[in-house]
Amino acid sequence: MAEGISLEELQLAARNHGMPLEALRYPVTPVGLHYLLTHYDVPEVDAASWSLRVRGERELSLGPDELHARPRVELAVTMECAGNGRARLDPRPVSQPWLLEAVGTARWAGTPLRPLLEEAGVGEDVVEILFTGVDRGAEGGDEQAFQRALPVDEALRDEVLLAYEMNGAPLPPQHGYPLRLVVPGWYGMTNVKWLTEIGVLREPFSGYQQSWSYRIRQHEDEEGEPLSRMLPRSLLVPPGIPEFLTRERLLPAGEVVLQGRAWSGLAPVTSVEVSADGGESWAPAALEPEGGEPWAWRGWSYRWQAEPGSWVLCSRARDEAGNEQPLEPAWNLGGYANNAVQRVPATVTG
Repeated sequence: MAEGISLEELQLAARNHGMPLEALRYPVTPVGLHYLLTHYDVPEVDAASWSLRVRGERELSLGPDELHARPRVELAVTMECAGNGRARLDPRPVSQPWLLEAVGTARWAGTPLRPLLEEAGVGEDVVEILFTGVDRGAEGGDEQAFQRALPVDEALRDEVLLAYEMNGAPLPPQHGYPLRLVVPGWYGMTNVKWLTEIGVLREPFSGYQQSWSYRIRQHEDEEGEPLSRMLPRSLLVPPGIPEFLTRERLLPAGEVVLQGRAWSGLAPVTSVEVSADGGESWAPAALEPEGGEPWAWRGWSYRWQAEPGSWVLCSRARDEAGNEQPLEPAWNLGGYANNAVQRVPATVTG
């Protein structure tokens, strides 16, 4: 835990970046504005010699041309870092100091994972599918490739993609070129970039990114609960104009159309409420019609009669399963899954 941002955290913040919240205006986030987290280095991958190895009951090896020749699917998917909101916790966990900007929605295109796994063969005794990236680093005292595993039933979902395009163009290097995993509904760490190998496991994966990192725990000696799907969240497009340093909002009195986007990896968002008094009172916002993109965020709007004074604007989402954003964050050691209601200070002038 730390009070001030350390030099090491600044190094992380300088190489990773969040999505400016004004980019919530876009249904699909422009590539350069989509949030980015790179655990180790962006690796150099030569597509001419690269191939994807799939190890099941049979072993397959596919180069870019073979993958591109397979059936192609395109999905709009909202992706959020599990540490989004970490920097607002008290005490603050030491890691990438995300505020609320670690999110974005892209149109990912690629080939479905399930047919490839079925071709390779997944035995009845297989419990997880392991995904390995090209990127390597040292963490927890060990040198390692970035690896994550999915339960078999999750990996076999029809919408899980091996993506080679982002917003209609080849994956940029920082987003996983030439191939990455896209698992709609799950936090970002699941979507392994620079994918090089897929394998079957007959026992749960015990690698660092699964057994230690990305788990909800209160103390170092706890096993903790693993993270999986994104909790519901709503964010506002910043209204008015910002004060440069504090980013507090300044806007004139009168009708102000507040807008934002909401999502949940657990179930479709069914309602958003808005508050101008820091959560003391709430009013329903109007949701955009569902547009046939079940894994993308949903837009909302609310007409606010802004009167002169100081206000704290908030929004909260609720999904079809009854999950709702809390007013206060739940602290944990890694600072994960903090989906507490956003608070936007605003000054309205006469």
